[in-house]
Amino acid sequence: MSAPSRTYEHAEEPVHDHLRRNLTNRHIQLIAIGGAIGTGLFMGSGRTISLAGPSILLVYVVIGVMLFFVMRAMGELLLHNLEYASFQDFAADLLGPWAAFAIGWTYWLSWVFTGMADIVAVTGYWKFWVGDLPVAIGLTVLTLVVLLALNLLTVRLFGEIEFWFALIKVVAILALVAVGFALVVLRFTSPTGIHASLANLWSHGGVFPTGLPGFFAGFQIAVFAFVGIELVGATAAEAQDPLRTLPKAINSIPARVLLFYVLALAAIMVVTPWDMVDPTTSPFVNLFTLIGFGGAAGLMNFVVLTSAASSCNSGIYSSSRMLYGLAHKGMAPRWLGTLNQRDVPAAGLWLSVVLIGASLVLTANESVMAAFTVVTSVAAVLFIVIWSLILISYLRYRAVRPEAHAASPFPMPLGRVMSWVVLAFFGFVIVLLALRPETREPMLVAPVWFVLLALGWRILRHRANVRAGIHR
Repeated sequence: MSAPSRTYEHAEEPVHDHLRRNLTNRHIQLIAIGGAIGTGLFMGSGRTISLAGPSILLVYVVIGVMLFFVMRAMGELLLHNLEYASFQDFAADLLGPWAAFAIGWTYWLSWVFTGMADIVAVTGYWKFWVGDLPVAIGLTVLTLVVLLALNLLTVRLFGEIEFWFALIKVVAILALVAVGFALVVLRFTSPTGIHASLANLWSHGGVFPTGLPGFFAGFQIAVFAFVGIELVGATAAEAQDPLRTLPKAINSIPARVLLFYVLALAAIMVVTPWDMVDPTTSPFVNLFTLIGFGGAAGLMNFVVLTSAASSCNSGIYSSSRMLYGLAHKGMAPRWLGTLNQRDVPAAGLWLSVVLIGASLVLTANESVMAAFTVVTSVAAVLFIVIWSLILISYLRYRAVRPEAHAASPFPMPLGRVMSWVVLAFFGFVIVLLALRPETREPMLVAPVWFVLLALGWRILRHRANVRAGIHR
């Protein structure tokens, strides 16, 4: 179900009302990779390693497998009807308008909180260089202003920015993996006495040094590391050739998980034993500091800074498009459904950026990692809800349109079975989040949000009934 076309006008000039298909295969592939390499990996992996030890590698594999099936479900649904601009549209078509309302607003809030996490991380990375927190916050504000300005220009420019940001991340991770395992082959010993060895993965208390509690604790930020993996679905309306680009991007997820998560973290832990990883900083930066390569540490800090900026850029893009879609369905104020002369939803961009910037208050009152944990916990829960609604939409599609699945050019393997398996896994992760005190309190934001959503939906329906002359 595509969003109805409307044209709203300002007093002085007409505003366009159609998103354009300006993203090429090159953009889509790198956006998909960039979405899979987020701040949760670069900033949060130090904490997950400290919680789970080497077993964190298994955590990332499990989550990656589960989300691969979510993406396959999403891919089949998007290609079932090319009029679907995003997963919000197929949720509306298959589950009803309430689902479009819930998934649209929740996805918007998810990316606002993700953008907050990214901005908190950017502050930490700037602090690595400047040392002074107020100065770091000022540089973070400047970063946010630059991202807003770039997003206000054209969607093709967004694609170019993401292409180069993602390319920097890919090259950096490949270099880190190569350096890490080269140090093992060379039997490198740092000036501080650290020996690079594959045995570091099991000789410091075993693969599960903190037991099952530590292994389970690793899922919180590890889940957050994957947020944005569904971003390729949000770009469907602006992809030039979705029938070719979406399957290719989705099917590459297993290789990305293996390379960018498992091998990257393994490279860190074979050089720096897990119990020497500082949970309050990025292990990607800290690795080079510990082994005495100060210049390389500064270069890696630049990489993780651009990574966080890239992820925030994705959040700004996604949240503004969701507001645009909601407005065109009559589920958000009309002014959020307008495009500027460059076919960009400027009003939604401004609103999202202002809210993301508000997270800097957290960095002023708490440590960077404490603030990061708070906002990532909320974002993880909200994204689990989004991913679950995608699977529920898929199950509904299989029930009511079996002939469409039979004719699908991109059918999900083990569709029904794996949908239920992944939904059960998501329930398990929610329980894990509720058991830990540092993630339990932030989770309380989610129930409050869904109460507000229910009230908003009732108000929206009441107004629609009044306009239609239906009185209850």
